[in-house]
Amino acid sequence: MQKKRVVITGLGPVTPVGIGKEPYWRALLEGKSGVDLVEFPNFDMEQFRTRIGAQIRDFSFQDYLPFHKADRYLGRTSQFAMVGAKLALEDAEIELLPREGLEERYELNHSDPFKIGAILGVAAENMEIVEDAYDNLLKHGSPRRLSPFALPNVYSSSVASNITERFGIRGTTYVLSSACASASHAIATSYNRIQDGPEEMILTGGADACITPLSFGGFIALRAMSTRNDDPQKACRPFDLYRDGFVMGEGAGVIIVEELDHALRRGAPIYAELIGYGMTADAYHIAEPDPTAASLCKAIELALEMGGVNPEDIDYINPHGTSTKLNDVTETKAIKKIFGDYAYQIPISSTKSMIGHLIGAAGGAEAIATALTIKRKVIHPTINYEFPDPECDLDYVPMAPREKEVRIALSISAGFGGVNCVVLLKAFEP
Repeated sequence: MQKKRVVITGLGPVTPVGIGKEPYWRALLEGKSGVDLVEFPNFDMEQFRTRIGAQIRDFSFQDYLPFHKADRYLGRTSQFAMVGAKLALEDAEIELLPREGLEERYELNHSDPFKIGAILGVAAENMEIVEDAYDNLLKHGSPRRLSPFALPNVYSSSVASNITERFGIRGTTYVLSSACASASHAIATSYNRIQDGPEEMILTGGADACITPLSFGGFIALRAMSTRNDDPQKACRPFDLYRDGFVMGEGAGVIIVEELDHALRRGAPIYAELIGYGMTADAYHIAEPDPTAASLCKAIELALEMGGVNPEDIDYINPHGTSTKLNDVTETKAIKKIFGDYAYQIPISSTKSMIGHLIGAAGGAEAIATALTIKRKVIHPTINYEFPDPECDLDYVPMAPREKEVRIALSISAGFGGVNCVVLLKAFEP
């Protein structure tokens, strides 16, 4: 039996450089950095070794969805995910209808709500709810002052559940958590689900909001983040010789993946086709990549094999590209091992150089950038790539965008615990 074809029909980016498809893409082509100084109320930032991050400034949930108690009940991760979902649905030209008898809720103009699902990637749940609740418990010494809405919204699963509740989605709903590869794993899983399951459409990708005192402080303790506090916009510099760590970001990258025949029947816009993926584990270290890059190589090989393409068919790579000493060298090594001399002909550009590392949402935001690269035939730059590292000597599209027809592209994600996921996208051909 021939497998169903799966296409991307809706894009919902919520990022530090732009919210919505067009503002996001315009910022990427302009090489706009979303990095600036971070502030935590009631904390002396001088005590934080890293004081910079890519925050979404002046974000108001009510600007996108009516929900007058959102700030009271919903964590920031859930808010980003819900806004990303709405943007993706609108971009896919799916009408939102008021839901009878339920205020501030919608149903989709679709024949069967059980054939629409929501599979999201989230790494760190709604951290600020956890931190605020624990602080409140310590302060008052009693659980009687805790909000009854805190626990249900702490669970990672609530990020997907809030979307289904708001939009009347009744199909497969759950959250995957695999650190920085969460969104890519969710996309790959959704691809399988549409090929083999009853769903015709799935909202997928990821969301995360890790710029909180505890989460941010934990990464500082790992010494994984840049300390270029005096020059924030130059801090994230993937593959550059003077990179000194990643820059944490926040946001969501929600996409709609859809069965091709269903998309064609309703005249949906099609950005790209999903044709394969590869998943592996390093089995090496909880926080460092395997320096041999063996498992990342295997993930790329599996994606190419599933997609039925050869290494020389790849026109573009959107890498994990974190700006850490270890990741960038390891990823470059993997690309060289798989592609050989052809590796030097493949344009590679890091979305994280501008939006920072969105942790569980990273693969979603980067899949959106990759799909737009294919659709619009232009590659966004890697900013701050000024001093070539002899160990990172490929074509990283430095500083300025480049026009190029991209037919097949890879989006690579690699997370803590050595989890790898590579997603393969192709220009849609009827």
